[in-house]
Amino acid sequence: MRILVVNVNTTESMTEAIAASARSAASEGTDIVGLTPRFGADSCEGNFESYLAALGVMDAVTSYSEPYDAVVQAGYGEHGREGLQELLDVPVVDITEAAASTAMYLGHKYSVVTTLDRTVPLIEDRLKLAGLDGRCASVRASGLGVLELEAEPERAVAAIVAQARAAVEQDKAEVICLGCGGMAELEEAVSAATGVPIVDGVRAAVAIAEGLVRLGLSTSKVRTFAPPREKRITGWPIQAPDTTRQEI
Repeated sequence: MRILVVNVNTTESMTEAIAASARSAASEGTDIVGLTPRFGADSCEGNFESYLAALGVMDAVTSYSEPYDAVVQAGYGEHGREGLQELLDVPVVDITEAAASTAMYLGHKYSVVTTLDRTVPLIEDRLKLAGLDGRCASVRASGLGVLELEAEPERAVAAIVAQARAAVEQDKAEVICLGCGGMAELEEAVSAATGVPIVDGVRAAVAIAEGLVRLGLSTSKVRTFAPPREKRITGWPIQAPDTTRQEI
């Protein structure tokens, strides 16, 4: 089985960290391929960058020439998952939805700890659109930018732990979701400080993607996510790809 794990920004080191986290959750025999968009912002922290990332991710996936069995969109709260579902005949898993749905198996309510405050509404909207907001106790911002997570790891852990503790003690969350692909592999530190389960969306998404592939399930094509209608797309390289795939 081969799973494409697509970073939503153009920072290669973050792609490598996300792919490493994905591999730590993958089963033996699952090949994880990390993809970085060829264009876009070096971090996604707002609507403009998120919509740009959606195009970059679709371009990266449709440009990949080898067979694959599933795609993980590794951006928390980012746009574009629906477009991939129209374009592809393999399962597409978004880490926002993967983390939240996994958390709901583990406790009554969950909270998300993310980066900057401006990203909070994007995550809230994504959870609401997915029907996952009813058991969300809160979405809290650590105050750090995406690139700061990598540049200042000790400060990042302290800020995320502080908000996770507040979510548990004040918002009554029983599970914490790490609200950024760049927070991969922080589960142990946050769990030790809070005593609650910590869900990393990348790892959760890989487990869900593997399960869907093994069950022989993929996106329904009868209505909402039917393939794009054939038409001329002017000035843009993305076209609906050949939907014939070979299992790895």
